[in-house]
Amino acid sequence: MHPIVVLLLDGLGDRAHDVLGGRTGNEAATTPNLDALAAGGSCGVLYAVGPGRAPASEVAHWSMLGYRPDEFPGRAVLEALGRGLEVRTDEVYAYAALRAAERRSDGWWLTGRPHRDDDAAEAERLVRRCDRIVVDGLRFSLEHVWRGEALLRVAGGADDRVTDTDAFFRDRHPVLRPLPLVPEAGRTAGAAEGWTRQVIERLDGERFPLITLKWWGRLRPAPSFAERHGLAGSFIADSAFLRGLGRLVGLEPIQAAETDDPVGDLRKRVELVRQRLEAGDTFVFCHQKTTDAAGHTKEPETKRRTIEQLDGALEALPTDTAIVCITGDHATPASPEVIHSGDPVPLVVCGPGVRADRTSSFGELDCAQGILGHLRGPDLMPVLLNAADRPLFLGSRPTPFDGADGYPLLLEPLDGLSDRGRDPLEP
Repeated sequence: MHPIVVLLLDGLGDRAHDVLGGRTGNEAATTPNLDALAAGGSCGVLYAVGPGRAPASEVAHWSMLGYRPDEFPGRAVLEALGRGLEVRTDEVYAYAALRAAERRSDGWWLTGRPHRDDDAAEAERLVRRCDRIVVDGLRFSLEHVWRGEALLRVAGGADDRVTDTDAFFRDRHPVLRPLPLVPEAGRTAGAAEGWTRQVIERLDGERFPLITLKWWGRLRPAPSFAERHGLAGSFIADSAFLRGLGRLVGLEPIQAAETDDPVGDLRKRVELVRQRLEAGDTFVFCHQKTTDAAGHTKEPETKRRTIEQLDGALEALPTDTAIVCITGDHATPASPEVIHSGDPVPLVVCGPGVRADRTSSFGELDCAQGILGHLRGPDLMPVLLNAADRPLFLGSRPTPFDGADGYPLLLEPLDGLSDRGRDPLEP
């Protein structure tokens, strides 16, 4: 059996662009290392939540790690855990963001956010002014985390099935009224609207007169990564919500900074992966955001160039000792009209015993012809466990954990079956 490494380049997928000769950034980039990995491994394309569906990173990661939507706690919970904040089972959480806004005839429109270092103190002061508001018996508490952004806790019997007030496309939609997804959430949605209106009153006349809400959620029961997949290890990332995700499922969160030297950052990550494998990890997940940021520039040449640069840091991946998967969580195309898209993301799996298919270069079109075909997020871990000689034998039922894809780390033996002092079921 071999350990598993997932190197995830955030937002790696792209769309074809005329300025790149009708190719994506991956297809147009000169990537000798990625091409060699594709030629020596098994390839496919990945849709984290399904073809045509454009997921946020947290939704995509949750699916790719083998977890179900009904187990998802919401990104606000992940943000809290990643920042070391307490999360309680009897509270509902949302992510709150202080924003500049103006009142127009059809509602409040967002116009900006605190973005300078000298905005930080003012932003924190305004957030604290809106702490501890009670609406319809629900207690709204804010915990400031960074430059006007905060964790909102709602206690007193709240329901998290509420829509966002943050319109995301601030130039297309005004701030939205929170609505219940189910009748049971009506009280919470109404209270969230009342809270928002009280915030506007408290911040009247300020540069930042409004706080938006998004990413509602609460802790939900879910098995650990070891219980679901039989693997233990680490989660390497810079973003707080990703470290929180690792913490939630029992993968050791390791902060790896992202600087103005992304190639150097990736080299350090590859070395950190090797260190974790040498320490005995059976699973290492490593995330870097650079390709996502390149897609958000909406400049196809920038994305192509970024992929070329990162390729230079991939010559030392541990494909001799581990099953290594390189892919992305979603497409962040360098197209002006979308944030993320539901386009396919190239995927390659390499390592001991992994057969080479007929794919010879890395990119969406070429990888789509690979032996792994078109995968969805929940397919990823079973594919990797199979490549690592760790699949759960279906027909055997050794684990009580719902949705298990691999054998749990510890199987409970029966006591007293051996007269030699060793249980016959012990490995």
